[in-house]
Amino acid sequence: MSATRSIFFEIELPNATTWFYFSALLAVALFFKFNRLLSIRNGDVLSLFLPMPGFLLLSQYGLSPFWGYLWLLAASGYFLLRCLFDLTLVRRPALSPNLNFGGLAWLAGALFVSLIAVAARPPTTQAVPYSPYLGEGKGGPSKQRETAPGTMEPMRKQVARVLREQAPAEVDEELLELGVERGLTVLCHLVIAIGLVLIGWRHFEDLHAGMAAATFYLLLPYTYLLLPRAPLGVGRWDHAWPMALMIWMVLFFRWPTLAGAFLGLAAGTVFFPVLVLPLWLSFYRGRGARRFSLSFVLSAGLCLVVLRLILGSNGVLPPTVLASWKLSAWLPMPWRPPEGAMEGIWQRTALHWAYRLPIFLAYIAFVGATAFWPAPKDLAHAIALTAAVLIGIQFWYADQGGVYILWYLPLLLLLVFRPNLSACQPQPPGQDWLARLGRRLALVGRRILRLLRPTRSRPPVTRLVS
Repeated sequence: MSATRSIFFEIELPNATTWFYFSALLAVALFFKFNRLLSIRNGDVLSLFLPMPGFLLLSQYGLSPFWGYLWLLAASGYFLLRCLFDLTLVRRPALSPNLNFGGLAWLAGALFVSLIAVAARPPTTQAVPYSPYLGEGKGGPSKQRETAPGTMEPMRKQVARVLREQAPAEVDEELLELGVERGLTVLCHLVIAIGLVLIGWRHFEDLHAGMAAATFYLLLPYTYLLLPRAPLGVGRWDHAWPMALMIWMVLFFRWPTLAGAFLGLAAGTVFFPVLVLPLWLSFYRGRGARRFSLSFVLSAGLCLVVLRLILGSNGVLPPTVLASWKLSAWLPMPWRPPEGAMEGIWQRTALHWAYRLPIFLAYIAFVGATAFWPAPKDLAHAIALTAAVLIGIQFWYADQGGVYILWYLPLLLLLVFRPNLSACQPQPPGQDWLARLGRRLALVGRRILRLLRPTRSRPPVTRLVS
């Protein structure tokens, strides 16, 4: 018997329902505080699984998607209230996980290896119920939705087109495209997990809490879902990519220049990070706001220029990129119904799509309020309000609003494991590394100018003798 046909390699991946139940049981064993049943930590551990029934309802073949989207929006509403409630929490008891750091690190590594194994599995061809989140359509990939959910769809299509054009003749173009997409997704998940560990170490001053957040992120079923052509996917790279950059923005919040660069890169590829800009400008008001905004504009502009060169390599921008600016998925005009290819609570349901306008106006008012309240802000306020702003998009976004949990999931995990962060604030002007570097360069410049300055010869002094 060959090694590839050995019984030890006949591993069957669990379906989404099985992974949901087993991950929930393991999360309770790891993070539930049995000696404090009414603690906020216990409620957070259980509530992070609230959206999963909505995804399972959407995967049910023949069932109206209205109830699935309604469940997802209800879960988003709970998360929004939880983020706002977090603004009032000042004292946070230290509740460590039930497993030590070494055990969490081993489990996180094992989960990441499992993630790679899921990504490396070839797409299935068996007939399964259609779902744009949890698997293939009945009869194979031809039943897939042409416009998959996500705000970076034009970029994804162009990446796929470039791969098909540049692939050698002996390489399967579809498998190459699928491998690149899944590889980018796994890389984004790894960057997010590393960022969570470093935030716990540097800002929470608790490496154990950071590793717990990273382990919980890899344990949740959402990181394994949302990828087409797989019975159990590994997420969507265009969903995880912006959050990977924003998590590292939080990590480098003490350096406004670097933080602005990370947020600018995220905003240069997808629209929704722009909505947190007023919040973070308020966070840095009087403490590096100009450097943050300048770095944001430069990095976002550079990213847009690079994308323009890549997408316009054939001489003109593809029509899909120009059309993306006109999509009524994010233009909440009541006189423009959602596009026919879209799905969600506002499409083909009893709830009229015109009610998106008052919801959007309330959302814009909330985004504007984050620029002034609370003041001043610490890191806990910034994390909670950033998550709230990203969650609020789910209610008015026309194309499958509610499914984009990867947009804010890492921030929710930071809320769960954070201590009191009132001391985590941007450094006053003149005390950060950029200001110190500028003073040192100015000092060196003055010394060089002093050495290069020509010396003036003095006339001899004559004494009068009486």
